[in-house]
Amino acid sequence: MIYFLIYLFLEVLLTVEVASQIGGLMMFSEIVLSAFVGIVILFNFRATLLSNIMELRERRVDANGFYKRNLLSLLGAILLILPGILTDVIAVLIHFFLLGQLIVNRFTPKYPQQNPPNTSNYSKDDNVIDAEIISDTPTLR
Repeated sequence: MIYFLIYLFLEVLLTVEVASQIGGLMMFSEIVLSAFVGIVILFNFRATLLSNIMELRERRVDANGFYKRNLLSLLGAILLILPGILTDVIAVLIHFFLLGQLIVNRFTPKYPQQNPPNTSNYSKDDNVIDAEIISDTPTLR
């Protein structure tokens, strides 16, 4: 409860200070614009989720990164919808963090690709046949 009151105090203090600097109409415009951006992010969340599922399936991101991307994107969108300067700043920082992670993950794969063994290192003996012998006798099972 005390953390919520501290947050609320800081939010009101920062919002009043910014509103006194930029004016009431600009503050109203900022609140409406940030709420609109948050709603757009929520509407596009389905496409973002599908994209993240594809990246998880292709092993370009691990499960922890998958959760982080989706939950932080939702949290950032909700914070943008809430009125106030502090929530908007936190939401923008969250989305910049997600954008940075997206750029880094595009150029560095999370899991290295496994290459088949190089057959040039093996001795080439055409007289050897690889085989597996399966017996039906119960003593070998």
